[in-house]
Amino acid sequence: MQITLKQRLLLHAPGLTATAVLEKLAEIQMIDIWIPTVDQRWLILPRYTQPSSDTKLLIEKLRLELPNQPPPRLTAPTESYEIEVQTLR
Repeated sequence: MQITLKQRLLLHAPGLTATAVLEKLAEIQMIDIWIPTVDQRWLILPRYTQPSSDTKLLIEKLRLELPNQPPPRLTAPTESYEIEVQTLR
């Protein structure tokens, strides 16, 4: 992956190193937001954090695209303590 990134950097951002770019992109995190529902289930919203303005610029410069936000999931009520997760569409 670093070799491919180095080649892309040579074309679009020659002053940057692959390590610096990976450190910058590592700022983007994925979090799960759990919201309880009135019927004893949980609505789970997996979300990517929004990149800072300089990270957005880097992504644009390298001609990369961030993935779409994942779809929400809804847990099914179960009698045990285990949680069954369903994806909403």
